[in-house]
Amino acid sequence: MTLFKLDPFAKEPPFQHGQPARTAVLFCNLGTPDTPTTADVRRFLREFLSDRRVVEIPRLLWLAILHGIILRLRPAKSAAKYASIWTSEGSPLKLWTEKQAKLLQGWLAQRGHDVQVRYAMRYGASSIASQLDALKAAGTTRVLILPAYPQYSATTSASLFDAVYAWAATVRNLPELRFVNRYHDHPGYIKALAQSIQRHWKSHGRPDQLLMSFHGVPARTLQLGDPYHCECRKTARLLAEQLGLSDQQFKVTFQSRLGRAKWLQPYTEPSLIALGKAGVQRVDVVCPGFTSDCLETLEEIALEGRAAFLQAGGHEFHYIPCLNDDPAWITALCELTQQHLAGWPTQAGTSAPERSAARAAALAQGAKQ
Repeated sequence: MTLFKLDPFAKEPPFQHGQPARTAVLFCNLGTPDTPTTADVRRFLREFLSDRRVVEIPRLLWLAILHGIILRLRPAKSAAKYASIWTSEGSPLKLWTEKQAKLLQGWLAQRGHDVQVRYAMRYGASSIASQLDALKAAGTTRVLILPAYPQYSATTSASLFDAVYAWAATVRNLPELRFVNRYHDHPGYIKALAQSIQRHWKSHGRPDQLLMSFHGVPARTLQLGDPYHCECRKTARLLAEQLGLSDQQFKVTFQSRLGRAKWLQPYTEPSLIALGKAGVQRVDVVCPGFTSDCLETLEEIALEGRAAFLQAGGHEFHYIPCLNDDPAWITALCELTQQHLAGWPTQAGTSAPERSAARAAALAQGAKQ
């Protein structure tokens, strides 16, 4: 009888002496169903909502609710919503995330960095484990984990870090790992947001009220020490300052509530309804916490939010798209990446003096930021 595996790391590629240091960036987003069908949405929701980081209620109770109610009723409704925003090329979130990764690699190359950039999803296809496997097979020795989430939350950032740690537990010869926890107040990110809003206003005029809608999380996470609420508020404050807005000209809200528990408030849709009933003529909504347009922005805000505001008496609703492939955003992402790559050689196969020069250049670049 075999009591243990002789080699628990059987998939490990052989070590090669003199292997050059190779650096990579793994750009991570939440994930998406493969198709807007009930079966694929159910599969995606099962993985997503089974994450202990996402739902923090007693496990047995939650699994009974998840499998007994939610996965029976919600997939068909969610599939219809996904279908309403699906493109001929597939999921908007996947398309934008993939494009951002490609643009980031190009931007880094223009700045002299020979760094491979791949994208990964926390849930669904292109998993974090599969992409880390691919990087390791390509000889990568250093990996920067870069979330698509500007604000840190245990429900998002920590969850994807969990996936990295779970992969690491299966690997014998680990690459060096670095993690970007947050960039909610990064000057380039704030500037890119402000410029995207200003461009919209230049073409369409200014609203009576700007709503900054962030993804919601249970209110108790704030009391448990999660910094997400505070970081959303800081992003909003810095963005309002960049736009020159007074406190009366913008409002911070939270969307995507799940269940009956109290979540971070005020809620987005009730706020839109209240503004419509109060006689506010025009509202513009931007979603600073989402760097790629997705179900939560294109369907929940641009479709459902619009309908709620207009039905409540509002006259004009504008959704301002996410940063997506905005050049200012990709530039900010490149600057952020360079800061966190500082000290690592980013020229594969170079000599020791060249690697030293590369490290010095990276450090100097980081100091300028």
